[in-house]
Amino acid sequence: MKTCIIFNPTARGDKARKFRNHLDSLASFATLKPSTAPGHARALAAEAVHAGFELIVAAGGDGTVNEVLNGIGDVPEAFSRVRLGVLPLGTINVLALELGIPTNLAAACKALQSGREILIDLPQIDFLTPGKTTPRLFTQMAGFGWDARAVELVDWPLKKKIGRFAYVVAALQAMRQPLPEITVSDGARSLTGQFVIVGNGRFYGGRWALCPQAAWDDGLLEVTVFPRATWGAIIRGGAALLLNRLRSLGGVQFLRAPALELTSRPLTSAATPAPVQVDGEYAGTLPARCSLRPRCLRLVVP
Repeated sequence: MKTCIIFNPTARGDKARKFRNHLDSLASFATLKPSTAPGHARALAAEAVHAGFELIVAAGGDGTVNEVLNGIGDVPEAFSRVRLGVLPLGTINVLALELGIPTNLAAACKALQSGREILIDLPQIDFLTPGKTTPRLFTQMAGFGWDARAVELVDWPLKKKIGRFAYVVAALQAMRQPLPEITVSDGARSLTGQFVIVGNGRFYGGRWALCPQAAWDDGLLEVTVFPRATWGAIIRGGAALLLNRLRSLGGVQFLRAPALELTSRPLTSAATPAPVQVDGEYAGTLPARCSLRPRCLRLVVP
């Protein structure tokens, strides 16, 4: 299978260092394409599709995977002939965790060469601005409100030093800001809250099953809505996750649908439209639509 691997040659951390140490062995079965700036991986992925690569591998975290995914999607009909692979080198690697892709580089490479192909639903969020609609594909989940504000506030130099704990610092900062009220609707039912997750997979931020009934190939998106992003709600939600009892937590609401409309209403004059993150990367603000293409994305897994 004609394979290319897209990676960031300046990425820091032990996983990235080990990856660079194995460049010669990787080059024995794949073409290596280094990215040089944010957004470059997307352009490289589109180029790889045009060059006839059958397997395009994102070597990095969930953000790199999202860039490569959108690059493939930039080419019409590409998903009918191109497979997506993952070498998890990021801080959390939520998609790899859910797919069972090993974090050990040698084992992950073996999975790429001898793994099986699965078909999963491909979600898309369309940001709605006057006179323009901007689409963004994602694999795992999209977050609206509190967590997206935290992603927006992450100090990237701090993240290089302390890893995932930089998100905790940013989440604490986000709690001190006025958050808008978000409404999500499937056309028949509407839910409102300050923290909304739309999941294609179950996991969020690691092995936290915030969308516990989500399935890759059922043609539905699962929505989890927390009415208020307060300390009490966060503590109760964390305890419920640890006990696998999120669905019985009072106040948390769920919705499953193939398409969604999301809007926001600032609660104070200082609040801005609700921010949005996709696969852990800040992506824009509401209003937006979410939909999916059933069993469209071809993934290589162990």
